[in-house]
Amino acid sequence: MAGSRFPLAVAHGEGRTEFASITDSQVIERSNRVALKFVDNYGESTELYPANPNGSPGGIAGIANSDGRVTIMMPHPERVFRVCQNSWHPSEWEKDAPSMRMFRNARNWLG
Repeated sequence: MAGSRFPLAVAHGEGRTEFASITDSQVIERSNRVALKFVDNYGESTELYPANPNGSPGGIAGIANSDGRVTIMMPHPERVFRVCQNSWHPSEWEKDAPSMRMFRNARNWLG
């Protein structure tokens, strides 16, 4: 769902993207390899805490390799895919937290 947001546990301060040069960053952006970004309350990429807990430039939270088969990312949705793993959640959540959808989507894509 466009514009949807969901909470993820923050358990790191490291793991932000770093580039040797601005050109490297631009190549990643232009080649459509940015898989995830930290965004603010307006859906805009941000480098500011708390929306971007580690200050990654451009809000980059995940990058895919050139053929799209491998993605590295920070944060870790596998830490909070069940409601019981979240320190807080809306009362209407039942068994699965929103990040479970990432894993179900991956499974569906694989067939």
